[in-house]
Amino acid sequence: MLLSLTAMLLTAPFGGLLAKDNQTLTPVPDQPMAPAFDLKDPEQRPQRLADYRGKPVILNFWATWCPPCRAEMPSMQRAHEALSADGVAVIAVNVGDDAQAIGEFLEETPVDFPLPMDRDSKVAQSYPLRGLPTTYVIDPQGRLVYSAAGERAWDDPKLLDQVRALK
Repeated sequence: MLLSLTAMLLTAPFGGLLAKDNQTLTPVPDQPMAPAFDLKDPEQRPQRLADYRGKPVILNFWATWCPPCRAEMPSMQRAHEALSADGVAVIAVNVGDDAQAIGEFLEETPVDFPLPMDRDSKVAQSYPLRGLPTTYVIDPQGRLVYSAAGERAWDDPKLLDQVRALK
């Protein structure tokens, strides 16, 4: 019951937002420092935001039960493939799922960028999220410079160019 209520509350603001309808990034006022995290991925490897300092980061918050989150993951993989040679990282913090649920998702939708697990949602709560998916673009100095609430096509050239410009 709690999980379904949480799912409804988190996805409700963005349920009708289609990627093709809104391909913009919103500037984050005052560009605060991105809250740090030290999480484990499904294979129990450490994932720390601090390890990416010095390069732009696309930081996505998602869950396996969130349809728009699932829908944008293939484009995030394509963005990762397009940007990794440019020194841009893509990280998708899973909010609330366990390693088994993430593994089942990866069987359907394989991605090879980091998927840290925020099992208790403490990291997600340290960011100004209003729903899932929400994505932040972090500059090389660790500041939140852009946000995107709702699904996007992350391989859109316009979005990729905005992120590359942070190098």
